[in-house]
Amino acid sequence: MYGDLDRPPLRADALNHALAPDGFRVEVLEETSSTNAVVAERARAGEPHGLVVVAEQQTAGRGRLDRSWVSPRRAGLTFSVLVRPSGPVHWVPLLGGVGVATALREHVGVEAELKWPNDVLVGGKKVAGLLAEAVDGAVVLGIGINVTTKADELPVPEATSLALEGATTTDRDTVLRSVLRGISDALGDDARSSYRELCSTLGRQVRVDLPGGESVSGTAEAVDDEGRLVVDGRAYAAGDVVHLR
Repeated sequence: MYGDLDRPPLRADALNHALAPDGFRVEVLEETSSTNAVVAERARAGEPHGLVVVAEQQTAGRGRLDRSWVSPRRAGLTFSVLVRPSGPVHWVPLLGGVGVATALREHVGVEAELKWPNDVLVGGKKVAGLLAEAVDGAVVLGIGINVTTKADELPVPEATSLALEGATTTDRDTVLRSVLRGISDALGDDARSSYRELCSTLGRQVRVDLPGGESVSGTAEAVDDEGRLVVDGRAYAAGDVVHLR
């Protein structure tokens, strides 16, 4: 039994019944260290495209740049999707972001947008993040979405949740179904133009903190065909972007 009536558990049987026609196979774990680690192991063993592993709680969840992803039990969605892409691997995380943002806009009632490369923002605050890892020709796409997380449960002031942003639904089954279908559509359509339309980084003054410790500032002019952010004529494949006022 679970004690928090506002945060019911996910129902694997119902999710599989709904999502099997879309090519997904959903497994729900009560707790694991990292859904990305679980799916990566399955990918190495030859698991086909479409596996989804969801954890009601992660004990060692990770975001980009080795940051931790912290969420109370059943307050959000933490899951990983096994993708065996037919197109460019480097676009998978960006198109995954398109799928998440589009689903939240169309089915959850929040004005989601993207911050390069694949943070999902609502009202300028982070509501979801994606972490992609290449594994033997496949991509493990890890996603964390704050759903019913309260203000005092958020790890940083720059974060938010669907509930705090006035979402029309915070039913996690509904959100997960919508997001997975959105990702499938974005990957299938190769929605690079949609990425650029949703990316609020473009046209802004930004600071890019690069992996080696260097920082550069300038105008975010474009996302090129390799998925890199072009700032003042120079393309960057990786980095942490800060939107400057």
